[in-house]
Amino acid sequence: MIVQTLEGRRAFIRDNTRLQPTPHTPELSLHLADEITPIWQLTEEALEAIGLPPPFWAFAWAGGQALARYILDHPETVAGKRVIDFATGSGIVAIAAMKAGAASVLAADIDVFCEAAVGLNAQANGVEVAFTDVNLLDTPPPEADVLLAGDICYERPMAEAVMAWLRQGRDAGASVFIGDPGRTYFPKDGLEKLAEYQVPTTRELEDFAVKRTSVWTLP
Repeated sequence: MIVQTLEGRRAFIRDNTRLQPTPHTPELSLHLADEITPIWQLTEEALEAIGLPPPFWAFAWAGGQALARYILDHPETVAGKRVIDFATGSGIVAIAAMKAGAASVLAADIDVFCEAAVGLNAQANGVEVAFTDVNLLDTPPPEADVLLAGDICYERPMAEAVMAWLRQGRDAGASVFIGDPGRTYFPKDGLEKLAEYQVPTTRELEDFAVKRTSVWTLP
């Protein structure tokens, strides 16, 4: 299948999404799915037939939008620093970090389609973002000054594993920032809330058209 190559995945994304500003960070534009793009209409069976995992990269999730907004409004959190964006998806948080003056950003996601999405989205926003599809949870966090993570608490095992990994990074000296719209498995204990936003989303993705979403840090 053509989507088994990086260029094929890039072509698929260009053909099936629309480059558009994100609602909560309109200064950033991403290749996203919406009601008028082909990928919006694809069923789970159709996605599987073409070898496409669930396209989380095709949406601007509330936690990522909030975290990106916070970074753009508080560039000192990343300016001049080495940054890792865990579970990057579309790359919105990684791109925001580069826009805010990060020295470098490594976007990490085990979905190889994210490499194509992050590359296209970074190019559209005039920045360069490195990418890895290595599962970073298998080892302690790489050396970095800042760890970023948005929308990581959909399932209990994943939430627990990621939070433990982020705490490892914090203990090694990294600053940690997390964006979350009140997911069931998000653990607030031991965290400090930095900001709260009303993030526009869609009822197809969330249960509300506007989602109250917070940015947290591990003190």
